Amino acid sequence: MLVSTKEMLTKAKAGKYAVGQFNINNLEWTKAILLTAEELKSPVILGVSEGAGKYMCGYKTIVGMVNGMLEELNITVPVALHLDHGSYEGCYKCIEAGFSSVMFDGSHYPIEENVAKTKELVAVCADKGLSLEAEVGAIGGEEDGVVGAGECADPDECKMIADLGVTMLAAGIGNIHGKYPANWQGLSFDTLDAIQQKTGDMPLVLHGGTGIPSDMIKKAISLGVAKINVNTECQLAFSAATRKYIEAGKDLEGKGFDPRKVLAPGVEAIKATVKEKMELFGSVNKA
Repeated sequence: MLVSTKEMLTKAKAGKYAVGQFNINNLEWTKAILLTAEELKSPVILGVSEGAGKYMCGYKTIVGMVNGMLEELNITVPVALHLDHGSYEGCYKCIEAGFSSVMFDGSHYPIEENVAKTKELVAVCADKGLSLEAEVGAIGGEEDGVVGAGECADPDECKMIADLGVTMLAAGIGNIHGKYPANWQGLSFDTLDAIQQKTGDMPLVLHGGTGIPSDMIKKAISLGVAKINVNTECQLAFSAATRKYIEAGKDLEGKGFDPRKVLAPGVEAIKATVKEKMELFGSVNKA
């Protein structure tokens, strides 16, 4: 059964580790992440962007697939199904479809409007036992066509949004989505520290987990980050493994063209990436 992120992230923040949110793109992705979480006894968050939601034939299709897998694969670890960077309308669609957690990305609205819409969604989610993530200060890079530069959030604005009763807060600390450029300045730990001091026990979320050096990830966790989002890294691992299979001509040998065979190396690569991240985040055996 799907659960909200509240309990898993409260435990993570108190225990100084982080739970990974791994974005899903199809059945293979979902299966690879769930099997790895079960094997490592780690709580996990399955992230769905609005673009991926459309690609996978809508939120109801995704809820059906994930719930079916939890049962058929005998998954016993806590699993949350979370809308990533949701629009105001998208949040309502996912709540209706049966997601257990949503992120309302109101970072592009003026702060007053972000506050008003977040407040409303806090009440709706509390009523249904769902968790809600809010964002302050745009995360850089590209996410479904929206490009941000990786700015740092204002700690006072973070407190204002945290005080509305959201479950977790994503704050820009110089992190970006996608691959990091060579001239990237690194994470702003001063900003993170200031945000944590103003938001107390609130679990903080680090977006754009791909390509941030391990020591920075560990430091961010020590400063209150309890949820880290990973997407690009799994995509890169999947495409590299698939490329290798095709370039080696494996699809031309026997029944090597069977999609289950073509996709198998990519699935193993996703599993390996997820395992590496769960070990780095410290969530192994925390289910």
